[in-house]
Parts: sequence; structure tokens; C-alpha cells
Amino acid sequence: MRLKPAALALALSCLGGAAACTRTSSASAGGTASPEQVTTVRVENQGSLDMNVYVTRSLGGQRIRLGTATANTTTRLKIPADVLFGGSNTSLRFIADPIGGNRRSVSSEILVTPGDEVTLQIPAS
Repeated sequence: MRLKPAALALALSCLGGAAACTRTSSASAGGTASPEQVTTVRVENQGSLDMNVYVTRSLGGQRIRLGTATANTTTRLKIPADVLFGGSNTSLRFIADPIGGNRRSVSSEILVTPGDEVTLQIPAS
């Protein structure tokens, strides 16, 4: 397995701190993922509120719920294969919507390839 980290700044406006997003690729040297590989987002929720996590291909586009990231834990959520464009890079945004809060947070865009694991870090508020 080949690991390829790429760091991106992730703007989570209502969380009051810097967050980080990285991508790890498990694609083969040819650049394509094998069919059994899944694409995931690893959410490191360091905040005190549980977060509903969504993914969207464009700002203002349809959001797809991935699941809930419990406060002060790390959660892995599967990104559905139909969100990604075949074997190529797809530009995605992630949305963290606090349960019991009133302001959602939207990430900047990140290029995701099938088989990648994206790490979303939500800082303590």
C-alpha cells in the first residue's frame, strides 16, 4: 500500500480554531483503486458536541449524510462510491453540523480519489 499525505487547511468557521484535513491514498502505483477499496473520512472530533457529517460535490449542492461523529472521539465514515467520479479525482466539501448547536461548518474543497482516507480534524471549541 502506498501512502501519499497531502495537507490542506480546513476552514470550520463556527468552531473557533484551526482545523486540519489530510488525505492518504491507498491507490496502486498506476493511480487507480482496486474495486474492494473503500473511500473513508476519519473524523477526529475534539469538540464537546456530537457532529452530523455530510459530504457534497459543490457548495450549495445536495449534501449526503455520512453519519455522526461523537464528541471527543475518532470516527471513520464511508464515502459512498457514487459520490466519486470513477477512478479520477473528485472535488468534495465536508459539512460538520453540531447536534444541539445552531451553526454548521463547511470545509474548503479537497480532491479525493477512490480508495483515499480523508482525515477531518475538528478542534475543541
